[in-house]
Amino acid sequence: MKVAIVGASGAVGQEFLRVLDERNFPMDELILFGSSRSAGHVYNFRGKQITVKELKHNDDFKGIDVAFVSAGAGTSREFEQTITKFGTVMIDNSSAFRMDNDVPLVVPEVNAEDALNRPRGVIANPNCTTIQMVVALKAIENLSHIKRVHVSTYQAASGAGATAMAELVKQYEQLLKGEEPTVEKFAYQLAYNVIPHVDVFLENGYTKEEMKMYNETRKIMHSDIEVSATCVRVPVMRAHSESTWIETERPISIEEARKAFAEAEGVVLQDEPAKKDYPMPLFIAGEDPVYVGRIRKDLTNPNGLTFWTVSDQIKKGAALNAVQIAEYLIKVKNIG
Repeated sequence: MKVAIVGASGAVGQEFLRVLDERNFPMDELILFGSSRSAGHVYNFRGKQITVKELKHNDDFKGIDVAFVSAGAGTSREFEQTITKFGTVMIDNSSAFRMDNDVPLVVPEVNAEDALNRPRGVIANPNCTTIQMVVALKAIENLSHIKRVHVSTYQAASGAGATAMAELVKQYEQLLKGEEPTVEKFAYQLAYNVIPHVDVFLENGYTKEEMKMYNETRKIMHSDIEVSATCVRVPVMRAHSESTWIETERPISIEEARKAFAEAEGVVLQDEPAKKDYPMPLFIAGEDPVYVGRIRKDLTNPNGLTFWTVSDQIKKGAALNAVQIAEYLIKVKNIG
């Protein structure tokens, strides 16, 4: 099997390299693509030195079975047909195709089978905040249909890329020296602050990030579920957290919910508040699952539950989810 990574030098591209190696993903050859700026960079993978090739409109994807693409929506749109024209399965990490009717939007723990119907040869990876949420929601949806969700996110700097992480570190260093902090990646200083603003604002007062959670959740879960989100950037390096309230058609007991989360694919239950044991990004960065804790009945609604989730958004929220899609396709002998 021949595998490609497009956007190999970015934060998610580098995570793809680690995840493919960690999971011993089956392949005979790995080809790395990047921009003209990244072309020529050399990365080590399984003891081999691989040089990044410049992404061009040519026949470089001939013979490649699957391409993991994380180079931005504009690049994905421009190179879609170049990547797929010889039968390569394009698993795209950008927002370019997520809501296209002829492109499946897939989280393997929730709707893996959707990946089999891909008329354009493209499978979209959802937004990281959506992935984390729907993995947890699926456990409860199996018990009773979820009618609505209210969620507040606590999103790490890494969600805005490697340069955002570097800026957060730099801000702390500058502030400790009494200097004015550099503010380039976010609307305001993130160090010692939280910013209730992720992505651009829309006419309805929500941001694009918040509307992604609404629209993508409905598509992934094939559901009329209603989602109202507030997305917040916090001064954490890596791993997003979400405080989630749900309303189900019938009451779900705490015991039922805990059992469902404990048995759910891709979920780790970490819910012993008496022992101060609950998920935190400091300890979950670099981990595969979605961690769930602080499970409570909602005090205002007999059909309501509240819980807290944490997941590494670069790993599960991007690279790992895409690799799991490819693993599913291999398992059902749909590629390779």
